Amino acid sequence: MAKIGVLLSGCGVYDGAEIHEAVLTLLYLDKAGADILCLAPDMDQLDVLNHLTGQPMAEKRNVLVESARIARGNIQNIRDFTAADLDGIILPGGFGAAKNLSNFAVKGTKAEVHPEVKRLLNEMVQAGKPIGAICIAPATLTKALSGIQPEVTIGDDSKMSSAIEAMGGRHRIATVEEICVDLPHKLVTTPAYMLGPSIKNVAVGIENLVMKVLELASS
Repeated sequence: MAKIGVLLSGCGVYDGAEIHEAVLTLLYLDKAGADILCLAPDMDQLDVLNHLTGQPMAEKRNVLVESARIARGNIQNIRDFTAADLDGIILPGGFGAAKNLSNFAVKGTKAEVHPEVKRLLNEMVQAGKPIGAICIAPATLTKALSGIQPEVTIGDDSKMSSAIEAMGGRHRIATVEEICVDLPHKLVTTPAYMLGPSIKNVAVGIENLVMKVLELASS
């Protein structure tokens, strides 16, 4: 049974992990019989937004604590894990992937990746273990792995694809149902809600991504 990490970035599309994408990832991993390990960094979120109005809220929230909502409490600090503990890892999207796992949402191509996230992603590549990234998460993945020129997709947005390439990546256009596979580095990406338009469309690409990550984990 493959042990697959799911790296969460909070809870909610505007300031954390995109809940549909995270839950679909967990669902398809569970249906495939994977051993799932949810992880998150122990840190304050960059910001907290009211998901009804989209407006900022004057409070602080912790990424690990908020991610525990999605994981039903079964989650651990990314700091305590190395590539030796996993057969693969998947990063759902949501703005948390670009605000908390990195600061791409603020600094763009000059972004910095959270040190523990960067460490684990590089360890996974060095160990030849697969990484999946969904929606906006490929931007953080690209920045973390810029030295290997990863091939990823975030859909067909020209501004975003230019940013990917400026950070050292290679961008491939894809539909919401499709995945981009960088086989030499075992990277799998899909646009999800970068394109949408609905959960049924997003689900197709995420299932394809999950199954490819599991295939690569066993190869």
